[in-house]
Amino acid sequence: MTTCSHQFTSSSSVKGSSCIGGGSSCVSSVLSGSSCRASSAYGLGGALCGSLVGRYGGGLGVGYSGGDGSLLPGNEKITMQSLNDRLASYLDKVHALEEANRELETKIHDWYQSQGPRPARDYSPYFKTIEDLRNKIIEATIENAQPLLYEHELTLSQSVEADINGLLGVLDELTLARTDLEMQIEGLKEELAYLKKNHEEEMLALQNQTGGDVNVEMDTAPSVDLSRILNEMCDQYEQIADRNPRDAEAWFLSKSEELNKEAAFNSELMQNSRSELNELWRVLQGLEVELQSQLCMKAFLEKSLEETKNRCCLQLAQIQEQICSLEEQLAQLRCEMEQQNQEYKILLDVKTRLEQEIATYRRLLEGEDAHPAPAAPSTPDCSAFSPAQLGLDVSSSNLLPLIIPINFLLFLIPLS
Repeated sequence: MTTCSHQFTSSSSVKGSSCIGGGSSCVSSVLSGSSCRASSAYGLGGALCGSLVGRYGGGLGVGYSGGDGSLLPGNEKITMQSLNDRLASYLDKVHALEEANRELETKIHDWYQSQGPRPARDYSPYFKTIEDLRNKIIEATIENAQPLLYEHELTLSQSVEADINGLLGVLDELTLARTDLEMQIEGLKEELAYLKKNHEEEMLALQNQTGGDVNVEMDTAPSVDLSRILNEMCDQYEQIADRNPRDAEAWFLSKSEELNKEAAFNSELMQNSRSELNELWRVLQGLEVELQSQLCMKAFLEKSLEETKNRCCLQLAQIQEQICSLEEQLAQLRCEMEQQNQEYKILLDVKTRLEQEIATYRRLLEGEDAHPAPAAPSTPDCSAFSPAQLGLDVSSSNLLPLIIPINFLLFLIPLS
């Protein structure tokens, strides 16, 4: 800034007032030089320097062209200083804007780096763990379902065996009934053949008897028509023989239909049982999961209870130690209080004896004052009141503050 002003003044002093447009050219040249140096120093572009030089140079040229041809150095210096100040303010603003621009670029770069595409995380180990856990769950489900499947199949096999045994019993009954009917049919056939044979023999015998010319008339009961009876019997037996297979077949068909209905009912019941079993299995799995969660919660609560017990035991032990220490301190205080009480009693006894001795000495002194003797009054012997003679503990330091003032008092009594 100062270099520009000095160059301007030097150039104006050289140019003088010989040319009006010289001022503007000098200002423009000086400003251009200073601006170029500033741009080289601060790294600014040439466009801003050119615009500033053009505006300020043109303004000064017009101002000086309208004068009387004389240049005032004072006005030039003020104008140049104002121009330099404005240029410095503009350069400071440009520098601040560049600094703000760099900060914004840094923030934008950081934002792009933070918001940019991140490398995809590798979840393959988690997928493998999930697959292993899923396989374990499936295996555990299959293992848990095998006993139930075995029990279900065992129940079905037992029910089928029971049905087969029941049907075998029915089949045996039907076979026995059929055998009985066949035997009855054979017996009836034999009886029919026997009756036919007897009938033929009787017919032959009758024919032989009626072969001669002998007419015998007898009044007998009308003969029975054996052929008709035999035919009726044959018809009856044939009807019975025809009716028994039909009845057996109808009975067998009815029983078969009943068994089919029962089998259909049992199959439907089995389907319902299977659906109920599946539902119960799902409920069982849910209850097992809930049981596991409750067991985990129970274990956690037991652990927390154990930790709480340990913490409470520790606190209780600390409190017990504090109580023991306080009890020891209390016992010590009690001992000290008893000791101090004993010492107080001893001191009280000493005080009483000393008061008695003082009263005795006072009476003696008052008696000597009433009857003066030629001998000088003698001070009482302090050794007569030794702590050992008074029953005190010589090692006790608590008696010293009391014995010394009493001895001093005994010395002061004669002076009074």
